Amino acid sequence: MAHQQSPNHSTHTLAQGVLRREPRAASRLLSWIENGDAKAIPELKEIYPHSGSSYIVGVTGAPGSGKSTLTDRLISLYRSQGQRVGVLAIDPSSPFSGGAVLGDRIRMQRHATDEGVFIRSMANRNWPGGLNRCTAEALKVLEAYGSDIVIVETVGVGQSEVEVEKLAYTTILVCTPDAGDKIQAMKAGIIEIADIVALNKADLPTADHAAKSIEMILSMNSSPGWTIPFLKTVAIEGKGVEELAQAIERHRSYIEEHGILKAKKIDSLKSHIREIIRRELYEKVRMQLPDEDELSRCAAKLMEGTTDPYTIADAFLKERRMTL
Repeated sequence: MAHQQSPNHSTHTLAQGVLRREPRAASRLLSWIENGDAKAIPELKEIYPHSGSSYIVGVTGAPGSGKSTLTDRLISLYRSQGQRVGVLAIDPSSPFSGGAVLGDRIRMQRHATDEGVFIRSMANRNWPGGLNRCTAEALKVLEAYGSDIVIVETVGVGQSEVEVEKLAYTTILVCTPDAGDKIQAMKAGIIEIADIVALNKADLPTADHAAKSIEMILSMNSSPGWTIPFLKTVAIEGKGVEELAQAIERHRSYIEEHGILKAKKIDSLKSHIREIIRRELYEKVRMQLPDEDELSRCAAKLMEGTTDPYTIADAFLKERRMTL
């Protein structure tokens, strides 16, 4: 007689594995999410009630600023405190495969055998804002996995990567002394989302000049309430990392005491719902778009000058009982 599958081998095996902190289950589910596989949806539904308790820290800044090294040092510090750490590192996409240029195996290798650390690299896939389209879902997996702290490291595309602020509760901007005149551009760009600013590679000769520029910009952007801490770090040596962790904790206490953390979580959930609806609507519309033959016939009418693209689009929508 054939052996029957036990309940533990249901279609929700991956979700159950994530809740049991099985790294292979979490990795596979994250791959499904990244690839847009519909099989991920029931898994996400199952783990969702078990997410939401992690504290999310965003680390952003220009390429080469030392974000990964700083993240690596923070992992070590949090682990020494007994906290479980999840890391979601958004990497540049390969122009050939579309996958992440930097992978888990070559990033933060010394934590690879630590059961209290889960690190995942995901390709940006040309998504604007320094993250990717499935970052919110991936964070839910790391939360359900039991992470006390989740660090989201952006791709490092420059002044436009502000999307992390919508997901992170504390956002760290990492800059370097050799940024030169680019530091001046911060006052009109990414500085506005920073809760903490870290000048990394502070041992370089130009660090003092850069520090004065950043301090001036921060004074110009001061506002009532939280005063943005400005810290100097040398991540490769571990200098300033403990102070950075202390600043994160002070910001966490501040936003908890003032009800800002709850508001951030609500805003993040609202943004996630909107994104899911957009995605579903896009897929439904995409499935009903005219095929190449139909488009060719419409284009021929336009070439003849007998109609216009707006009339064609309106007729197409009415035919399929769709409205915009």
